[in-house]
Amino acid sequence: MTSQSISGKAARSYRSTLRQQQAEQTRLRVVATAAQLFAAEGYTRTTFAKIAAAAGVSAETVQGQGPKAALMIAAIEHAAFGVSGEENVFNLEVGRRILAADDCTQAAEALTVMHAEMFERVAHLALALIGAASSDPELDRYLTDTRASVHLQLRRILDVYRDRGWLREDISFDELVETTAVLCSVETYLQITHRDGWSVTAYRTWLRRMLTETIVNPPQAN
Repeated sequence: MTSQSISGKAARSYRSTLRQQQAEQTRLRVVATAAQLFAAEGYTRTTFAKIAAAAGVSAETVQGQGPKAALMIAAIEHAAFGVSGEENVFNLEVGRRILAADDCTQAAEALTVMHAEMFERVAHLALALIGAASSDPELDRYLTDTRASVHLQLRRILDVYRDRGWLREDISFDELVETTAVLCSVETYLQITHRDGWSVTAYRTWLRRMLTETIVNPPQAN
């Protein structure tokens, strides 16, 4: 093989890698822009043309990211976690913070911080998703699957806390998971902060107290 052929392959590889990087940067810009528009204008009023104009790309480029429902799903996952398709919370930074808790008080605090920070980012997107799910079968399936996934992630988290002796023992584990899922749901967040008008700080204080009183061992037991 000549040095010229080696150089040619290296150049093609470099150009291919560069194109992949540029395509990924474009995709992330489109997804982030879509998230902003879905949150601000809702699902129906957000069109490919609006996303393209706001992102500074062509409508064809936006359409190339997939159908509108897929773009909504990608926007939700990007806003919530910064990645798409991750199925294990412990592979994310928020999950590692959960694992770093040293006692049941820190455990309740870690859950509170994780959900409060996430809901601040996705609350308006969640409203758009819930509204769109009523008329879009794909988004309805995604919403159902997401709720099931949330239960699974909370079960994983509480299973770790149970192994560390931080959970109440007078209530069944399944009930603790269900209670945590209700307390830490986006619907509860929206009810308290959007409908009832509480501040996010007040929501955090409430959630921390509820988790401490209903999920983890009572302080006197430690």
